[in-house]
Amino acid sequence: MFALTSVWTTLLLAAAVALGPLATDMYLPALPQIGADFHSGTDQVQLTLSLYLVGFALAQLVCGPLADRFGRKPIMIGGILIFALASVGCALADSIETLQLCRFLQAVGGSAGPVLGRAAVRDIYTPREAGRILAILASLMALAPALAPTLGGALLAQLGWPSIFLALAAYGLLVTGLIAWGMPEPLPRAYRQPLRPGHLLRNYRTLVIDVRFLGYTLTNAAIYGGLFAFLSGSSFVLIDFLGVEPQHFGLYFACMVVGYILGNLASARLSRQLLADQILVRGLLVAVTGGGAMAILAYQGVHTVWAVILPQTLFMIGAGMLLPQALAGALANFPTMAGSASALFGFIQMAVAAGAGALVGRLHDGTPLVMASIIAACAAIALAFHMLLVQRRPARGFEPRRAPGQSPL
Repeated sequence: MFALTSVWTTLLLAAAVALGPLATDMYLPALPQIGADFHSGTDQVQLTLSLYLVGFALAQLVCGPLADRFGRKPIMIGGILIFALASVGCALADSIETLQLCRFLQAVGGSAGPVLGRAAVRDIYTPREAGRILAILASLMALAPALAPTLGGALLAQLGWPSIFLALAAYGLLVTGLIAWGMPEPLPRAYRQPLRPGHLLRNYRTLVIDVRFLGYTLTNAAIYGGLFAFLSGSSFVLIDFLGVEPQHFGLYFACMVVGYILGNLASARLSRQLLADQILVRGLLVAVTGGGAMAILAYQGVHTVWAVILPQTLFMIGAGMLLPQALAGALANFPTMAGSASALFGFIQMAVAAGAGALVGRLHDGTPLVMASIIAACAAIALAFHMLLVQRRPARGFEPRRAPGQSPL
């Protein structure tokens, strides 16, 4: 067994959290081919992404409370096994409807890795330490989406799109084995919560009426909506409209991921000098600039690959700076129900992402315009949530130091 605070445990948590981006990013180059093979329109193919997000969101509301009662480790192992089995089902699907169903089931199991990986960080570290560790975790985890589209494109070209899902199944089985063998249980028994419906509802009620939790969660969700608007529309914009080869899609996608990693590293470095909310504001401003630039270029009819990739890379630098701090802020006040808090945080995040992705699929006109407009709108909404909620009530431990006798409000 690894020590809870060891680098090996951090790497293992990163591998579990990476299930989410791997399952969304690895098959992106195959979306046009899946549509052609099943004779399905863009909206039906895009549903394989949106239904994944819906399943991911709903499952978190269950696996979070289960993990608060029984511990993180057994729920993670069970969930990731379900993910692996559903991935095999995706590979064997013979219709777009079967693929959609298996993607939903894949998400139900796969949600255990990211939501409980985040909760485990809160179990192990203090709120301010968690912001730094989550930023490091995110930069490690970002290697997955950096490599996933390129690997997916190579598998698509050589073996066909079902091989992508078989590779995901193999990854899930590997992570399950490593967690079973190497990770100690991070949740102390003193923090275990009873599994009673009334108790769960009270926990969720406590969270949804907490202004601090809502502020950080909604700010995060809006930025995540912008990210998934890009994931939903990028393959159709870059491959179908701008003529990028599917096997080269991952190379352009990697530029965006590099931006996210740079934002994560900046967040971790700045956390030693600045308050978490100061880092969050800087990230928001960068994201708004990137989203706005893409929308302006699209409205002006500048239709090139770099008119999409460079602004999105800037957006992702901002996202990488703010997302770890938003998560740490949302969980800061809830050490005894971090699983439920992480679950509701993830539910709202994925619900908004699913809505943004579905909106891109519904309104897509073949050009970058719809995708760019939704990304810019999401960034602006995130800034509004921060100004209206977070700035008024920062999380405990995130506030500036006050002079003696100064009001906390």
